[in-house]
Amino acid sequence: MKLRTLLFSLAALGICGSAAAQAPIVIKFSHVVAADTPKGKASEFFKKRAEELTKGKVRVEVYANSALYKDKEELEALQLGAVQMLAPSLAKFGPLGVKEFEVFDLPYIFDDYTDLHRVTQGPVGMGILKKLEPKGIVGLAYWDNGFKSFSANTPIRTPADVKGKKLRIQSSKVLEEEIRTLGGLPQVMAFSEVYQALQTGVVDGTENPHSNMYTQKMHEVQKYLTLTDHGYLGYAVIANKKFWDGLPADVRGNLEQAMKDSTAYANKIAQEENDKSLEAIKKSGKTQVYVPTRDEKLAFKRALMPVHQKMESRIGKDLIQSIYKETGFDPAKL
Repeated sequence: MKLRTLLFSLAALGICGSAAAQAPIVIKFSHVVAADTPKGKASEFFKKRAEELTKGKVRVEVYANSALYKDKEELEALQLGAVQMLAPSLAKFGPLGVKEFEVFDLPYIFDDYTDLHRVTQGPVGMGILKKLEPKGIVGLAYWDNGFKSFSANTPIRTPADVKGKKLRIQSSKVLEEEIRTLGGLPQVMAFSEVYQALQTGVVDGTENPHSNMYTQKMHEVQKYLTLTDHGYLGYAVIANKKFWDGLPADVRGNLEQAMKDSTAYANKIAQEENDKSLEAIKKSGKTQVYVPTRDEKLAFKRALMPVHQKMESRIGKDLIQSIYKETGFDPAKL
């Protein structure tokens, strides 16, 4: 009787073990922007591709628009294992202690996507991602959002027009220096709080790619937008290192391929989405869009170049120079 009971118990354990073995690996992928932004769409693309390639061994749950964590909280949540994947903006890693990421915040360090991708898809960019590993984080890829422009409730057409304005920025010493160099007052604030701050006049303006501005309805509370394209906003797709390293090799390989496919998709749609959002902002009639002349844009570039020199001691002069070399940029020729 005891033997029969033991055999029954072992059989039951086998059934439970088999069921447990078949249970999918759950990846919680959290981000802070709307689902219909380039990052939102790319994360959904990754979900679909990951589940296809792993044939159901992985289930990806995407949480958009700060549904789980605000941008100030999400990195800690990843390190603690509360979520497995994030795609934070590159500015988030400076406060974490990986200051090299702040090189992406330098104004006018990239002229266009071609220059940008020479860095993000090359050895310089991969070397920066590797610096996350001591923090318990694996860097998987860079995803584009776009180039930022200034918005405010009074026109910004020259560097002097920024003077005295309270402008919302992400938490970044480089971005603080950028705004101060123009005479403005930088205001660090969570992305989810920006619309209300603009609406109530807590801040006068901000800097965003067009897709962020439109999907968060900031154009409804900003009278002017100037297409300065002065800075880049991108994301690093990251995973909890312990979780990622603990995946079965075949599953990890499938997810790496899914990430490669998703990155190609993300970067393809980023510019398209920003162009569409800009047209939608124009059509709304709520925001006056100004395109600076070549000389006006050059004035912004010249005004902001001192930020590069001031940040050398923080970011690393060699890193900044390596990006100049990759892109062929020479500040002395401005």
